[in-house]
Formats: sequence, C-alpha cells, structure tokens
Amino acid sequence: MKIDIGINEKDRKAIAEGLSRLLADSYTLYLKTHNFHWNVTGPMFNTLHLMFEQQYTELALAVDLVAERIRALGHPAPGSYAAYAALTSIKEAKGVPSAKEMIRQLVEGNEAVARTARQVFPAVEKADDEASADLLTQRMQLHEKNAWMLRSLLD
Repeated sequence: MKIDIGINEKDRKAIAEGLSRLLADSYTLYLKTHNFHWNVTGPMFNTLHLMFEQQYTELALAVDLVAERIRALGHPAPGSYAAYAALTSIKEAKGVPSAKEMIRQLVEGNEAVARTARQVFPAVEKADDEASADLLTQRMQLHEKNAWMLRSLLD
C-alpha cells in the first residue's frame, strides 16, 4: 500500500539512508560498549563496568527506535554485521585495550554517533519530518552527554 504521511518518497529515502547510518553507528557503539563492559579491568573496574552497562542498555533500546523509524518511512532497516560494517563510521576495537583507552574510544564513538545524527538533519528539516527530528535530537543529546561524562574520566 502506498505511504501517504506528507513526506514524498525521495525525501523518505534520503532520511532512511541517513537513519541507516545512524543505526549502524549506534549498533557498532553498542557492541563496543558491551565488549568493554565485559573486559574492563583496573582500579576503576566497578565504576566503568556499571557505566558501560548503563550505556549499552540504552543503546540496545535506541537501535530499535531508529530501525522502527526507518520502517515507518517505508524502507528496510539494515540488520546484519555486513551492512553495519559498510555503513558505520566507528572503528572496531583491536584486542582488549586498557581501561583508559576504552574510555577514549567510547568518547570517540559517542561523538561519532552525535555527528552522524547531526548530518541527517538537513534532509529531515527539508521534509518537515518532525518525528525524525525529535529522534535525532534525543540521540544527539544523549551521546553528547555520554561523551562529556566519559571525557571527564580522562582529565
């Protein structure tokens, strides 16, 4: 059935493509954060273990919201490691880094997700897609806050 939500197909496609990149970045950051939760060691173990758990739990919920928005726009959501690898801007961790390096990489990852969300805004604004704009705003706020909190541990 034809979609008639007040956003034309060309604009819905452009937004869905941007949200697919956001989904890939979010899922990649989820995997990295969960990995670090499992493997962190050192004097800050308890603090980081709990912080990472809170962050990956929130990301697990967020990827569903992003994927569902892509579907509401009438496009398939990417859902494989291969698709995410092709779309993400976040690099995988090599080996098991030190706790400080984990924090640094998660700062970079959260900032990458915020940048990706911000890059989708022109297409969203052009189409007057308030639902996607709201989702992007929430994602940017959360990832900018996470980056700040993690960065504070490095000072």
